[in-house]
Amino acid sequence: MNKDVIYVEPEDDITDIILKIENAKEKIVALVPPKKAGVFRSVVNIKLIAKAGVTSDKTVVLVTVDPSILKLAAATKLPVAKDLNSAPTVPTLNPEETPDEEEEDELVEEEDGTVETEEDTKESESSKSDKAAKKEAKEAEAEEEEKEEEEEEEAPKKKEKKPKKKKGRLLGWIKLHKILSTCIGVGILALIGLLVWMLFIAPAVDIVVDIKTDKKNFSENVTFTDKIEEEDAKEGKFYLEQKKIEIPQEVEFKATGQKNLGERAHGTLTIISTLYPNDMIQVSAGDIFTYDGLSYSADNTVTLRYDGEDTSVCQNADKNVSSDYTLKRCIIYGKVNVTATQAGTKYNLSSKPNGWSTIARLDEIKLEGSMAGGTDNIITVVQQIDIENAKNELVGAKEEENKNKLYETIGDNYYIIDSSFEQNTSETVATPAADEEVKEGVKPSIKTTTTVSVYVIDKVKLEEFINNKANLEDDQKIYDIKDIYVENISHVAVGATTKLKAQYFIGPKITESEVVDKVKGKGMGDAQREIRDIYGVSDVHINPSYSWVVMIPNNSNKVSVKFEVKDQDGNEIKTDEEAESTDEGSEGGSDEKTDEESKKDEKE
Repeated sequence: MNKDVIYVEPEDDITDIILKIENAKEKIVALVPPKKAGVFRSVVNIKLIAKAGVTSDKTVVLVTVDPSILKLAAATKLPVAKDLNSAPTVPTLNPEETPDEEEEDELVEEEDGTVETEEDTKESESSKSDKAAKKEAKEAEAEEEEKEEEEEEEAPKKKEKKPKKKKGRLLGWIKLHKILSTCIGVGILALIGLLVWMLFIAPAVDIVVDIKTDKKNFSENVTFTDKIEEEDAKEGKFYLEQKKIEIPQEVEFKATGQKNLGERAHGTLTIISTLYPNDMIQVSAGDIFTYDGLSYSADNTVTLRYDGEDTSVCQNADKNVSSDYTLKRCIIYGKVNVTATQAGTKYNLSSKPNGWSTIARLDEIKLEGSMAGGTDNIITVVQQIDIENAKNELVGAKEEENKNKLYETIGDNYYIIDSSFEQNTSETVATPAADEEVKEGVKPSIKTTTTVSVYVIDKVKLEEFINNKANLEDDQKIYDIKDIYVENISHVAVGATTKLKAQYFIGPKITESEVVDKVKGKGMGDAQREIRDIYGVSDVHINPSYSWVVMIPNNSNKVSVKFEVKDQDGNEIKTDEEAESTDEGSEGGSDEKTDEESKKDEKE
């Protein structure tokens, strides 16, 4: 019988060996250990090898003559062979030779053959260190006792000479109580550090200043240009720039159409008509015959003709009563092969129903035999109405989302004229296309590219123009401009004059550095009064970092100022960073720098 031979490397662990056993192709696996393999010295590992063989439905045989491995194999009843050509046997083991699992796991085999446990090694090392430590402690204690005896002998002499000096008594107490004196010293230093931290490092305040603004309406005539070098904000002439992006879009939809791809039924119809001399009726290929809502198309052309002389074509020729009788009306039969216009078993007709109709002038239509061959194979297809509905959903539902995507690309350097927003969608492509089959697991979808655009005005130029027209006082500034609107923006031509409308919010011109300079070093109450006295400030909130902080720190980096700008109705106005700071470096008092400086101070 064939077998797989696995030569175990010295560096292989038990996991590697088990994996090799499981990956073996043959039912018999010969395992050849190396000369020095610690993994085979553990009864637990031998049991795992035996279990791996049982689990993978293989017979594992150890090829070895090592007595220690044979002993463990006997304990686990694992077959052993002397070499690869010998028959495997299960070795026997005396009861007193049964290995102890715990001992097998703890033993560390040395190259010289001696064995000692790791625990014994650790105990010997620790006992040596303990003995050395005890010896050093005894020597130090003896020296300390000698010093104390010498000090006691000299103490009376020193007292007689300097009876009023108490410093020696304190040092003696410290020497006698080293641990306690060390703890007291550490406590005093900690108390000093705590006081320094509480009084100089920890104190910080956050000041929130509520500013109430007045809303103003703005309306001025402006002109636009398509050349940036011609822009003149003071005169109300702006460079009108269009921002646009193309957004590929896709939406899935449900196909509602059905088509029958089965076979179409076919059969033969007999057409009957009564003709007068020189009369003719023709049924052309493609003419439609209908019965009970079912349509069949003629496969061939059939002509019914009577010239008035050849009565052999007449089905009623035998009704002549005399030789000189002239047949005035001729009944003629014809046969037309027809095929159903659509597939399906419903077009199969087994009876001979009446009620057939067609566009030709026929007296009667009969079915010869049966109409057969129609089968059903219904598939789902895409209808044009499905595509149109999906397109309307795509254009309508995505408009706001597309607008947000466009506005996110514009940034904060422009004011957006929202009334100029436009969205145009290219021709949609449906997959599958109209009237095509929708395979199982496929979701129909339409793809299109939407172009969204909007006009923008440079923010700096617009603020310059509004500031010039608003005639603000020296202690006022504009905090926000919004609702920018240009009349007839879609029809504005370059050079044409139109009306620019907007709303702007004005309030006091105040900076963080001014607030900090007014309040640093003052008490909380005085600081609040100082800030409230500033024109345009409606309220102020001072939040100390800790409850014991009752004064504003003198360090400007410990004072954070935030402005909350609100309109007349108390609604918050979101302003940009330029509206909350000045060009004189008030950013130095921002939260970010305050945090960095605070961390630096704490480290120092």
